[in-house]
Amino acid sequence: MTTSIDERFQPIRSGLLECAVLSVISRGDVYAADILAKLAGTEFATLEGTLYPLLSKLRREEFVDYEWRESDAGPPRKYYSLTKKGTEHLEDIKDYLNRIETTLSKLAQKIK
Repeated sequence: MTTSIDERFQPIRSGLLECAVLSVISRGDVYAADILAKLAGTEFATLEGTLYPLLSKLRREEFVDYEWRESDAGPPRKYYSLTKKGTEHLEDIKDYLNRIETTLSKLAQKIK
């Protein structure tokens, strides 16, 4: 039985989810449902059970912070924002991904 490409590259996708979440948060304060909605319909669509542990990890690493805000639609909500350290981390990730993309493109050209 062969492994599908999605299954084979699941660890990479999981690592890239951090970048995707940080990118969404970098656009402005958001709460978890906002993040899930932005990711829906993309390669990074995910569930609350995956998002909340990632947000907790990012907070422990001081890449994101949150504040509670009152909501007209129910209980108060946690709004996440990027910290200075988180902004720097996101830029580092983007630089790394650009280097990887460049390397893969160069390697692909040598094969042809």
